Amino acid sequence: MKSFRVLLLPFALLYWHGITIRNFLYNKKIFKSSSFGLPLICVGNLSVGGTGKSPMVEYLVGLLKDNYKVATLSRGYKRRTKGYALADENTTALDIGDEPMQFHLKFPDVPIAVGEERIEAIPQLLHDKPETQVVILDDAFQHRAIKAGLNILLTDYGNLFTRDFYLPTGDLRDLKSSYKRAEIIIVTKCNPDLTVEEKQKIIAEIKPLTHQHVFFTSIDYGELYHIDSMEKRKLASSTEILLVSGIANPKPLKAMLEEHSNSYHMLQYADHHIFSIDDLKDIKHKFENIQSQDKIILTTEKDAVRLTKFREEIKDLPFYVLPVRHRFLFDEVEIFNTIITKFINEFTNN
Repeated sequence: MKSFRVLLLPFALLYWHGITIRNFLYNKKIFKSSSFGLPLICVGNLSVGGTGKSPMVEYLVGLLKDNYKVATLSRGYKRRTKGYALADENTTALDIGDEPMQFHLKFPDVPIAVGEERIEAIPQLLHDKPETQVVILDDAFQHRAIKAGLNILLTDYGNLFTRDFYLPTGDLRDLKSSYKRAEIIIVTKCNPDLTVEEKQKIIAEIKPLTHQHVFFTSIDYGELYHIDSMEKRKLASSTEILLVSGIANPKPLKAMLEEHSNSYHMLQYADHHIFSIDDLKDIKHKFENIQSQDKIILTTEKDAVRLTKFREEIKDLPFYVLPVRHRFLFDEVEIFNTIITKFINEFTNN
């Protein structure tokens, strides 16, 4: 943790005290959790920042959409609307938030809904889409007003929840012991060459319960595509790159560029940053000052949905998007897939 955050330890202890009381009230059923009559799969974490929740939601949608009527429900962070909303052909990132918009663009036939109060949003989603068979709850692990049937907890290999501390000194927003509520724990952003010995050490550190499954994933980067034309291209080692990033943890992305590109420059913004016309001018100015003839602008899919409002201004620029997905290590992807589909089928048949 950053040294200056240690100075905030008294506030972290107050925060820990507050979430301890809250979890106690839920555990003793003084605060009630509601269940629904269909499979709910929750994807979440114990910390703030990027652990790979959005790529995991996308993975689950891709896994399930051909065999089940699946929908997603997110909060819609940093959108300019309130309450429940269901994405349609006129929806923008300002309406539902960048990550739900990313889901909507990738899966236009899948219902993508947002709502701060998920316990109210689920009935509204089912009213609008009564054929729904499975709902994936994005970033809802700490929202205990809803009891999901299957909880998938993500933790970053570079900042395991076991080694973290509570906000604002650390990044934890929920109790470490809350990991016991998950059925699946995924250690994300691992080195692709993670050894079996290190895997076992991490499992021993997490101390999973007997019913819990622990998986490990690395980041798998897809082929670049143009932000407007969708034309694909490969990342060449000779290319000089201007990276435009407004994500919580760009470290893995920077490490990849250091390995696979000639050199890169970076314009870094806050997580979920809403790009302005002045930001676009800064991007263009920075790009124009790069002397190389072989140069591109590169951004993430999450950032791209907040930049497409400037489509006319950027369509003629070499402005590319880099997709990110999970790759399961140790040949365990089929085990994971089977757990997911078995949960849905058993829930449906009961």
